[in-house]
Amino acid sequence: MKPGSRKRASPQPDPVPVTLALPGFVADRSEAAARVERLLQYQFHNRSLLEEALTHQSFADGAASYQRLEFVGDAVLGLAFSNFLYLTNPTLGPGALSSLRAANISTEKLARVAVRHNFYPLLRRNCPRLDLMVGQFTESVKQELEDDLGTAPYGGSVVKAPKVLADIVEAIAAAVYVDCTFNLVKLWQVTRFLFEPIITAETIDEQPVSTLHELCQKHGKVAQFKTWQKGGTTVANVFVDGTLVGMGSSEQRVIAKLNAARDAVGKLLGEAKQQVLTTGVGHVSGVEVGELRECKQKLHEQCIMKRWSKPIYKLEKEDGPAHHRKFLYSVQVQAQGNTYVTLGEPFSRVKDAENSGAQEMLKLLSKQVAISGE
Repeated sequence: MKPGSRKRASPQPDPVPVTLALPGFVADRSEAAARVERLLQYQFHNRSLLEEALTHQSFADGAASYQRLEFVGDAVLGLAFSNFLYLTNPTLGPGALSSLRAANISTEKLARVAVRHNFYPLLRRNCPRLDLMVGQFTESVKQELEDDLGTAPYGGSVVKAPKVLADIVEAIAAAVYVDCTFNLVKLWQVTRFLFEPIITAETIDEQPVSTLHELCQKHGKVAQFKTWQKGGTTVANVFVDGTLVGMGSSEQRVIAKLNAARDAVGKLLGEAKQQVLTTGVGHVSGVEVGELRECKQKLHEQCIMKRWSKPIYKLEKEDGPAHHRKFLYSVQVQAQGNTYVTLGEPFSRVKDAENSGAQEMLKLLSKQVAISGE
C-alpha cells in the first residue's frame, strides 16, 4: 500500500429483505366505514366519528386523530365491564372484580380483538415502522391459533402487543358511545361480541400458572416469581431453580405474572429447553435475558456472537412535562433472514428506555431462536 493511501472499505452486503407480510390498507374510506358497520350491525348517525376513530396521529392531512375518542373509549369500556362483571359475579369482592376487568380490557386482550376483526388495515396512518410491528404481532397471533392458544386469556405469544391495536378498539367503542348519545347499555349491546371469549373468574388463572407449577413438580423443580415496578409497568420474571425461564410485563401485576408464566411454559415445553427441567443448567433457547439495566449490552453481545446486524434504536415518542419527560424507544434487528422490531416501555431516562426496548427484543429473539433451532 502506498504511503498516505487508505484501504477502500469493502462494500457492505445488501440488507436482508423483510419477509414479513405487512398489513394492507383500505383506501376507499366509505368501504372502511361500511366494514365496521356491517361487523357491528350498527348504522352510524355521524360517520365522521368513525372516520376519526380510524385515523392515526401519523396521518398528516389535517384530520383529527383517534386520540380523543381513545381517551373516552378507555374509560367507557372500563365502566361497561365493571357493570357486566358486577352483575354476573355477585359473590366476588372488589379485588377479584378489578383483576377481571383489567384482564378483559388489557392491551394484550384488546390487541387480539383488533387482529381477529382485521381493524388495522382500516386505519389511516403513515408510519411504516408501526406497520412492521403490527405485522409481526399479527403473525404471532396466527401462530397462537395454530397452537390452539387463541382462546387462552392472554394468548400464547411473547411478542408485545402494539398499543395502537388496542387504541383502535377503544376508539371504535367510543365512536359508538358518542354516536348513540352516550347510551352505555346500547354500547354494550353493540360491542360485547367483540370481546368474546370474556375472561371469567374460572379462566383467568387456570392455565399458565397452574401448568407451570405442575410441570416443575413433575421434574422435582420449583418455580419462583420475581416482580418489580418500572415506570408504571410491572415486570415479572420466572425462575426454575435459579434459572430465568420466562418474562412478562403489564400495567397490572396479575397480568404480568400470567404473561411471564405463559412465556415460561412455552419455553420449558420446547424440546431444546428440557435441560432446564432435567439438569437445571443452561439458558433457555440460547438467548439470555437479564436485568433491565443489562439488556442493551446483552443484546449487543448476542448480535456480535451470532453475526446479526447491529441493533438500531429509535426514539418513537417523547411525552410529559419538562420536569418529568418520558422516552419511548423501539429496537430493530435483522436476524435469521427477518427484520424484527420491538417497542419498550416509557422511562424518564433514555438509557432505561433503550434497555427496555432491548429487553423486549431479547425476549422475542429468544422465542424465534428456539423455533428455528439456531
